Amino acid sequence: MNRISKLIGRFTEGSLKLSSAVTSIVILLIVIFLFKEGFGLFNSPTVTKGYSLYVNAENPVEALSPYEIKKIFNSEIKNWTAVGGGNQEIRLFRFEQIFNKYSEEELGADYSLLSKRMNEVIEANPNIIAYFPKEYMTETPAGVQALSVRNISLTDFFLGKKWLPTTSPAPLFGILPLIGGTLLVSLLAILIALPLGMGVSVYLSELAGRRMRKLIRSMIELLAGIPSVVYGFFGLVVLVPIVQNFGGLEVGQTAFTGGIILAIMALPTIISVSEDAMRNTPDDMRQASYALGATKWQTIYKVVVPYASSGISAAVVLGIGRAIGETMAVLMVTGNAAVIPHSLFESVRTIPASIAAELGEAPVGGTHYQSLFMLGCVLFVITLIISVLAEVISNRKRVKG
Repeated sequence: MNRISKLIGRFTEGSLKLSSAVTSIVILLIVIFLFKEGFGLFNSPTVTKGYSLYVNAENPVEALSPYEIKKIFNSEIKNWTAVGGGNQEIRLFRFEQIFNKYSEEELGADYSLLSKRMNEVIEANPNIIAYFPKEYMTETPAGVQALSVRNISLTDFFLGKKWLPTTSPAPLFGILPLIGGTLLVSLLAILIALPLGMGVSVYLSELAGRRMRKLIRSMIELLAGIPSVVYGFFGLVVLVPIVQNFGGLEVGQTAFTGGIILAIMALPTIISVSEDAMRNTPDDMRQASYALGATKWQTIYKVVVPYASSGISAAVVLGIGRAIGETMAVLMVTGNAAVIPHSLFESVRTIPASIAAELGEAPVGGTHYQSLFMLGCVLFVITLIISVLAEVISNRKRVKG
């Protein structure tokens, strides 16, 4: 019998070890896949893959930044002098215009003359900039030069101020607007949720009776179990019109609305962790405080809260992590405007919302697809830092002891 028990124990132990090993390997593979796809972005050209920009050989301009290309093709820059060229008005020429300029016979039945006709257009116009697929530009004569195209850099991604991943000919992948929106909404959520959560935690830990504590805890658990999309619908139907009407705004889908929704969603985490930390305060410390003549409130804010400060700090950090990683609710109530926010009452877009909104329409393996995986890498690093920070803070008292 003892032998069988030992065999069962060893089998169980081996199964648990195997399960842990498999889980660790799967997590590691997911992380490797995430970063592999994400860092592929920096091997991609700043101009849309498969295309290039061509100018007349007399043009002194040899390269353009993604922002300069965007401004040129949006007609914000209209003269070559703005980008180091001669004093000539810029003429834009896109690939589809070649079919309006030449007939099918002039282009060849199989488009064999397409490259020749395109070169003729460029050579005849010293001020032109042409956006053309590389596969059709089979030759570039002396009168035509292709602009130098560099790869997307870390600076373009992390310090860029525009998130325009689908624009052509040069998509922009600056994540500052997304980071700004994420941090603004998350910090507002914590500023709202922290005092409310602390108040409820103190009440449950120190003041509430058994029945009331049980009732409120049930409500908090119910709050934690509500799907995020339901919070999003609530915010969209109830909060958005209220914010719009009281603020006199054109739209109510703002960072402020998102902050309120996230505050509600972060409350269960903050309340649960903070209450546990307060309830772990030794009762002897409370009795000693009373024996010295302290009132109940003095004992709470001079003994209980300081003793539980490590757990409370961990609750705040976990609450921030909960807010930063939220997707659906934020996607529905913040307006999804990828601009650097200057006010709480502007529409913003967060990193998780961008991934959820755009991944379905991004071609697999393309630059846009890789940029979304890179956003996932950034979000992974942020949440990892928050998790490690929460663990360090929660263990601080134990280490000191």
